[in-house]
Amino acid sequence: MRHGHGGGGAPTLELILIGLAALAVLVYASGMLTSRRQGRAWSTDRLGLWTLGIAAATATVVGPLPEAAQGDFVRHMAAHLSAGMLAPLLLVLAAPVTLALRTLHVTPARRISRLLRSAPVRFIAHPVTAGILSAGGLWLIYLTSIFEMMQAIPVLHVLVQGHLLLSGYVFTAAIIGRDPAPHAPRWVLKAVVLVLAMASHAVLAKHLYAHPPTGVPIGQAHDGALLMYYGGAAIEVAIVVIFCAQWYRAAGRRLAPRSADAPHTGDAHRTAPATMASAK
Repeated sequence: MRHGHGGGGAPTLELILIGLAALAVLVYASGMLTSRRQGRAWSTDRLGLWTLGIAAATATVVGPLPEAAQGDFVRHMAAHLSAGMLAPLLLVLAAPVTLALRTLHVTPARRISRLLRSAPVRFIAHPVTAGILSAGGLWLIYLTSIFEMMQAIPVLHVLVQGHLLLSGYVFTAAIIGRDPAPHAPRWVLKAVVLVLAMASHAVLAKHLYAHPPTGVPIGQAHDGALLMYYGGAAIEVAIVVIFCAQWYRAAGRRLAPRSADAPHTGDAHRTAPATMASAK
């Protein structure tokens, strides 16, 4: 299974990826400082989440992990979980779109708003579409020759990791996104999609356990599939907890006006006689 990750263009590619990662962190930090200068608080914790998310994604294409993943299915699966699940979760919780809308000038901010409301983006960001892109992409990788090809071609490896990151981000944002979401779908629909995506991930892990990819030793396939199953489940539990908390808060906001009206009405009835008495 081992293939060299070398090649004349590999160091240049790694430098480009490191530069892009550093730029992403610097741009976010600049946006946070701009927001604070404008008198609008922005938590440093979100900068930490963004930085960790960028680091988790970058580690799958630069450094020792991608090199080790060429000959070890367990490390390959660790990179898969990092790029496709952990990094998207951290990046979504950092709410980068909200920060951009706060700090950009009016014209680019309006363009982003129009883009978010556009039909193509609404289609891709819909939970059903996002779930198909994320879960379906995994089945395509491991049930076709893509898995073998990405071991030999560094650029394809980076592209596959990029797909995992983007599709994972879109899916996570569709379920628990903190950024503005025009025409947000119903909570029940998001819950159903989340459960189906979790089931798809678990079934794929069991399939890989029983049917290792070509060239992967049975022992590595078993360990990698177990990591996919239990490691993925741990991240999914975090998503479920956040999703339930968001749904609970949304339900509370819908009920709040009704509960607030009752005491207000009661106070009005109690104060009315006193007001009339004083008028006399």
